[in-house]
Amino acid sequence: MKTLRLGLIGYGNVGAGVVEFLDSKRQHIQGKFGVDFQWKGICDLRFRTKKPKNLGKILLTDDASALLNDPSIDVIVELIGGLHPAREFVLEALKNGKHVVTANKALIAQCGKELFKAARQYKRNIYFETSVLAGVPIIKTLTEGIAGNQYNGIFGIINGTCNYILSLMAEEGMSFEQAVKAAQAKGFAETDPTLDINGMDSAYKLTILTYLAFGKFIQTKDIHTEGITHISHEDIQYAKELGLCIKLLGIAKQNESKIEARVHPTLISKHHPLASINGVLNAVLMEADPLGDVLLSGEGAGQMAAASGVVSDLINLATRGDCDPLSFIGNYYHEAPGLKFMNIDHISTKFYVRFTAVDKPGVLSKIAGVFGRYGISINSVSQKAHSPSGVVPLIIITDCAPEGKVRQALTYIHDKLSVIKSRPVAIRMENL
Repeated sequence: MKTLRLGLIGYGNVGAGVVEFLDSKRQHIQGKFGVDFQWKGICDLRFRTKKPKNLGKILLTDDASALLNDPSIDVIVELIGGLHPAREFVLEALKNGKHVVTANKALIAQCGKELFKAARQYKRNIYFETSVLAGVPIIKTLTEGIAGNQYNGIFGIINGTCNYILSLMAEEGMSFEQAVKAAQAKGFAETDPTLDINGMDSAYKLTILTYLAFGKFIQTKDIHTEGITHISHEDIQYAKELGLCIKLLGIAKQNESKIEARVHPTLISKHHPLASINGVLNAVLMEADPLGDVLLSGEGAGQMAAASGVVSDLINLATRGDCDPLSFIGNYYHEAPGLKFMNIDHISTKFYVRFTAVDKPGVLSKIAGVFGRYGISINSVSQKAHSPSGVVPLIIITDCAPEGKVRQALTYIHDKLSVIKSRPVAIRMENL
């Protein structure tokens, strides 16, 4: 029986879940994998005022250095989130000869290259399965399960909160505000849901997937990121009429030597498998060559989903034995040569655009004239029934056009055409 001695930094919801998971499945893990995990210490700032009484004789401290400098600890499990002091803790753990398991998406997204270099330097490993999709094994799939394939595209529903909100709007007819409150009542959204609904949570995760799939480290700040706050119930209904649905997608593609990465609401066919991923479920579609499309789906958040991913990492670490850490491809920090990151302005997609326009003849010709001036072709037009108010929604689907040109055209239309009464809503489309 192999014994791995653990130190946990962060005894919040996920940390408590990991402790519970390992305790409840102790015999199963011992019998199946021949490994016993022992907690040597747990660090949490909340222990300054109150320490749990159900953890036995484990060292409980508010001082992380007590764990980082303990030579008997083999692995540090970092579950505090954020960049600081998480970055400093991980670097110190590696320097002191400890492996690291983390669920910290912001840390891996923004400091991954630095941390992987340090792991190689000190001949330790960093496991981070839970940083994307919690317990769904997307990291291991990309780095090991289908390694050797070339990835042409990654399309992910990678934020359960946004997916739940959009599902309620589509299925229950709720407004955005109502759906957010319902998500908060269920515990699927934080009291302050900004990080989820503005798309940043998805951007962190997409940063990680882009590196693993394409070998290109990018800055999260460089990913064009839009949330779902501007999506209305009307847009969801109009999408249904067009045979489409709206999902917040993280999208990364490689076209020869160019890499693109973006997060935004996206219109996809209602018949595509991603369209059926509803509620708090997450999913990632990988376009792999020569294998073909691979879709992974499951709960991407929640205490036990995240705990499952952490425990999976611990078991993987334990069962690797004395394998040279330098061979662990999950911590490979060299970039594929010659890859360039594409600015969003140069990426071409189709667009769904909803205008709120004065209901009178000639409006469409004015809009079409501006689009033509910017080289944008119109694919289809749908005008809703006349309204007593004299203002109606006008839905235009464009052909593929560069983002920058579309934005310039929409700005001109909003600023210069008096027949347009509010800022146009534009949603990109993907033909998956």
